[in-house]
Amino acid sequence: MPDHLHQYRPSLLNRLTAWWLHHLQSMIFSLGKAWRSPASTLMTVAVIGITLTLPAGFYLVLKNIQNISGNLDQSSRITLYLKLDQSRDQALALERTLQQNPQIENTIFTSREQALEQFRAQSGFGNSLDQLEQNPLPHSIEVQPNSGLDALAIKTLLAQLAAEPQVEFAQLDTEWLERLFTLVEIAQRIVIIISLLFSFAVLLIIGNTIRLDIQNRYQEIIVTKLIGATNAFIRRPFLYSGVWYGLLGGFLSWLIIEISLLALSGPMSTLKLLYQSRLQLVTFSFGDFLVILLSSTALGLAGSWLAVARHLNQIEPR
Repeated sequence: MPDHLHQYRPSLLNRLTAWWLHHLQSMIFSLGKAWRSPASTLMTVAVIGITLTLPAGFYLVLKNIQNISGNLDQSSRITLYLKLDQSRDQALALERTLQQNPQIENTIFTSREQALEQFRAQSGFGNSLDQLEQNPLPHSIEVQPNSGLDALAIKTLLAQLAAEPQVEFAQLDTEWLERLFTLVEIAQRIVIIISLLFSFAVLLIIGNTIRLDIQNRYQEIIVTKLIGATNAFIRRPFLYSGVWYGLLGGFLSWLIIEISLLALSGPMSTLKLLYQSRLQLVTFSFGDFLVILLSSTALGLAGSWLAVARHLNQIEPR
C-alpha cells in the first residue's frame, strides 16, 4: 500500500468506537423491531415465559418443601441421654465441649428436673409421678449438626457422640433422615432434568423465531453482503433479538410465578390460622431473580446464535 494511503487507516480507538456503536445500534434496532411487531413479539415472549415457568416453578416448590421440612435441620437433631450418675455441672461441661466441635451448630441442654416437668405436663400422669422416690429421667443434650452435613456425615457424628463416656444413649431417626435426604435429592434431580428439557425447548423456540426473521429479511441480507458487510456485522441484530426475547421471557416467567403466589396467599393465611402454624410460602430471592433473567438471556443468545450460524452462511449473493 502506498505511504500516502496510511493516513486513511482508522486507528484502533476509532475501530473500537465503531464496533461499540454498531453493537449499540444493533441492540436498539432489534428492540425497535420487536416494538413495531407487538403481536408476534408478545406471542414469542409469552411462549418462552410459560415454558420457563415450569422449571422455575418446580424449583420454587422444592425450595418451599425444604422450608416446610425445616430445611432438614429439625430432622437431623441428635439427642444425647446422659448416664444417671452425671451431675448437672458434668453435663454442662460436656455441652461446652460439644459446642467447640466444628461439625455442631448449636446445642440445647435439658436438665433432669426440666425433663420431668415436661413429661408431667405432656403425659397427664402427674399424681403417679409424685409417688416416685427419685427422678428416673437423665440429663439430656440436643445437638444440631451443621446444615452442610449429609446423611453419612451425620451418622458418623452420631457414632462419635454415642462413644462419649458420659453418654448412655444417643438417638437419631436415621431411617427418616435418609428418606428425607433421598426424597429431596430426587426432587432436585427432577428439577434439573425438567430445566434442561425446557431450556432445550426455549432454544428451539428462539431458534425458529430467528430463522423466520432471517428468511423474511433474505433480500436485505443479500444487498448488505453485496456492499461488503461481513457475517459478523449482519449477525449482531439477530443475536440481540434473541437476547431481548430471552430477557423478556425470563421476566414474564418470574412475573407469572409471583402472581400465582399472590393468588395462593389468601388460602395459605387461612390454613395457617386453622393449624396455628407459622408456615410461610418462600418466594424468589433477588439472587434467584437475577439467575432467572441471566439464564433466560443466555438461552436467547444461544438460540439465536445457533439459528444465525446455520442459516446465515447459506445466504450468499449470486
